[in-house]
Amino acid sequence: MSRGRYKVPAGVGDWVIAVGVAATLLVTGVSGHPSGTGLDLLGLALLAAGGLALAARRRAPVPVLVVTGLCAVGYQAAGLDVPVVAYLFAVYAAVRAGHRTVTVVASVAMLAALPLAALASGLHDTGEAFAQARGALELAWLIAAGAAGEALRQAERRADEAERTREETARRRADEERLHIARELHDSLTHQISVVKVQAEAAVHVARKRGEEVPQALLAIQEAAREATRELRATLEALRDDDTTPPHGLDHIPELVERARTTGLEATLTIAGRPHDVPAAVDRTAYRIVQESLTNIARHAAATTASVHIDYRPDVLAVQVDDDGTATAGSAPTPGVGLLGMRERVTALGGRLRAEPRDDRGFTVRAELPVERTS
Repeated sequence: MSRGRYKVPAGVGDWVIAVGVAATLLVTGVSGHPSGTGLDLLGLALLAAGGLALAARRRAPVPVLVVTGLCAVGYQAAGLDVPVVAYLFAVYAAVRAGHRTVTVVASVAMLAALPLAALASGLHDTGEAFAQARGALELAWLIAAGAAGEALRQAERRADEAERTREETARRRADEERLHIARELHDSLTHQISVVKVQAEAAVHVARKRGEEVPQALLAIQEAAREATRELRATLEALRDDDTTPPHGLDHIPELVERARTTGLEATLTIAGRPHDVPAAVDRTAYRIVQESLTNIARHAAATTASVHIDYRPDVLAVQVDDDGTATAGSAPTPGVGLLGMRERVTALGGRLRAEPRDDRGFTVRAELPVERTS
């Protein structure tokens, strides 16, 4: 059983604070005026409204600032001499959200209106002295609330900048490591594979020139060397890709199908649904699934036909590749690196992958990739 701390959702916390402030204001108002009149009831309603408005201070800090300020002036005019606690919370939230100028203007207007509201209510005989003392005290509290909001805003901004710096540093290091791997592969493995390829092609050429039958093993070595060269070249290109080189995606799948046709495979592409933009990770993963599937068909399936089906749905992109190769129902697929890589990519995106022999004959690969559309 996990013992991790339960984190209260922000919305629930906001409501708890709003209800708490409203209750505090109501208790203060009632205790100060035990005998209620019609005006007192209106003031109590304004006290409650000002406190409950704080529940929306994260989503709409400026409107909440205005509402709490008007409520404060209103219940002062109604005869309730209660501190403007809700407005202080609103000032803190507005400054924290970056609305400093609006907060200053609104606070100056409220400080000017509060003494007038208090005088209009008839709470104090010495209105001028009261206005001076009350204004100085409330000004100090407003400055403190604004300073607290600004301090937290600056702390959050510095934390965001530090996080961005860490991400950029990690990305730069990953790019450097990727290029280092590409250089190592190019300097070592590319040369060795090229030697094997050249030697195999030379042996095949000599055998055919002499009219001799070319051994199947030699032909297999030649084809494997060619395929390894293509795969290595593609891997090096992927490793050297940077932000200025867009990766392959759904738009490049027709090229994969056309390339498969050049090998003698009768390949078709079908697109269902209305094409729409998908996240970049889904775009790349769909391309890699089709690429790996067609490569496996050419290498191992002994198939004559292959079909690629792309289905655009509102919340899912479905990719399916079928062939009529030698796989039969009941036989287990060989867990190769390519299949494992596809499964890892799909799982990382929260999708599902099914790779198994078909009921009649051949093999099918089907992936369902979740799509979160924002527009």
